[in-house]
Amino acid sequence: MRILVVEDDALLADGLTQVLKRSGHAVDQVRTGLQADNSLRLTSYELVVLDVGLPGIDGFEVLRRLRSRRSKANVLVLTARDGVEDRVRGLDLGADDYLTKPFSVTEFEARVRALSRRPTLAAASIVIRGLSVDVEAKRVRVNDVAIDLTVREWALLELFLARPGRVLSKEQIAQQLASYEDTLTVNAIEVYVSRLRSKVEASGVRIRTVRGFGYMWEGENE
Repeated sequence: MRILVVEDDALLADGLTQVLKRSGHAVDQVRTGLQADNSLRLTSYELVVLDVGLPGIDGFEVLRRLRSRRSKANVLVLTARDGVEDRVRGLDLGADDYLTKPFSVTEFEARVRALSRRPTLAAASIVIRGLSVDVEAKRVRVNDVAIDLTVREWALLELFLARPGRVLSKEQIAQQLASYEDTLTVNAIEVYVSRLRSKVEASGVRIRTVRGFGYMWEGENE
């Protein structure tokens, strides 16, 4: 997933960012409500980790503006406020989950995993011709033979599996796979697609190049 972490505590923000990156996500980070609002207007995220107590506009206002734009991004609210009224307000504004500080890294990771299953792949396992994908265990088999994927290759595979039959431009792929600090060139995207294609092509699944537009994953979940 591409994730935006909105947290004004630098130490906590950096810690959460590293946890998410270790799980293979592309993560951007901002510190204020206005920065978050601007980022969410300009970039499409699958998940927003949103602190409530922010400088300028607070997290509730960021959330209200996000939902007013009809964004379907999942939102995990983080807050030191443990009152029922605050939890209800966040959920009423459109938060998908709520985590009260302090919290354990293990619980945070579990909440993120639960939310990550919503926007990408609904199935726990996917079979397409000779390709078998265990989404939760992150295991891939081609004609019953296990294959190894890098973090970026796995992210690319998930991106294609979630959008079968749709053309994805190189720019769209780069946006989903990279963060602000870790930009990807068009040439890099071509390399990742080529590597993934070579690893799955024996299954009969095709990643088709649509000249002038991008790439299309040809294959439906059986």
